[in-house]
Amino acid sequence: MEDKKNEISIELNPEVAKGTYSNLAIITHSRSEFIVDFASNLPGFPKPAITNRIIMTPEHAKMLLNALMDNVTKYETQFGLIDLGNGGKHNEGGTFNLGDLPQFGPNGTKS
Repeated sequence: MEDKKNEISIELNPEVAKGTYSNLAIITHSRSEFIVDFASNLPGFPKPAITNRIIMTPEHAKMLLNALMDNVTKYETQFGLIDLGNGGKHNEGGTFNLGDLPQFGPNGTKS
């Protein structure tokens, strides 16, 4: 049996290719979806402005988590540990060290 790669042809619009800076993410969820609001909290502005909202299923949120964990691990292998500037302690408000999270298997268990 031949292995077939699942390839997706995507288009990157020039406006989207410019990207949007974000230094703040606010994550909420319901039973059926995760909502990630990306914002910029910049000096001189009274409050953060949400620039993008991504809505996804719980399954896609978990796949994104796994992909981010994989890429942060690869980044830190190549460039060194990412310093969160907090002496290794957990911050209030949901900031965490990806290295503290278990790898997830198909049923949400440590693999």
